[in-house]
Amino acid sequence: MKAFRRVSGPVAVLDRPDVDTDQIIPKQFLKRIERTGFGQFLFFDWRFDADGNPRPEFELNAPAAAGAKILVGGANFGCGSSREHAPWALQDYGFEVVIAPSFGDIFATNCVKVGLVPIVLPPDRLRPLIEAVGDGATVEVDLERQAIIDPAGRETAFDFDPFQRHCLLNGLDDIGRSLTHEDEITAYESSRPARVNTTALSAG
Repeated sequence: MKAFRRVSGPVAVLDRPDVDTDQIIPKQFLKRIERTGFGQFLFFDWRFDADGNPRPEFELNAPAAAGAKILVGGANFGCGSSREHAPWALQDYGFEVVIAPSFGDIFATNCVKVGLVPIVLPPDRLRPLIEAVGDGATVEVDLERQAIIDPAGRETAFDFDPFQRHCLLNGLDDIGRSLTHEDEITAYESSRPARVNTTALSAG
């Protein structure tokens, strides 16, 4: 997993509550066996009409939202089913950070597992940020300092789970965390007696 420390880039605002994972990545696209390639289907039913044409009224189709690295969402973002494809799709589309007043718990955990940063900001701090930036404005998110810097240079502090922050800063997914204990694992395996070949014993 790629380590995350900070990102500076355009913002896209999807100011809607209860955006569920079925809207983030609709079920008909879950047949793929790869972790990549889901970005083209992100918010598919909202982004495109029945003929496959972009819906101009959808927030992410606005020209100012093109190339956004930071997504600002509404309360309970990522609710619904536990599909891990939702953060895959957001990340594949180009987002590195999602900021919202609250997240679905499993969605937020799945984000951290792939290096997508879910930041919780209470409404009283998120609303001024939305009003200050708008779609397309460049914002910096610094996970080391736990601060969001808007275009005017104003900083908004945010809380973040220390263990998850450590994993993101060091690019540690589940396998990476296990490998940090490689010496201990090797020592443990070396101390165990050799496995008995039960097949050979039964044949004898």
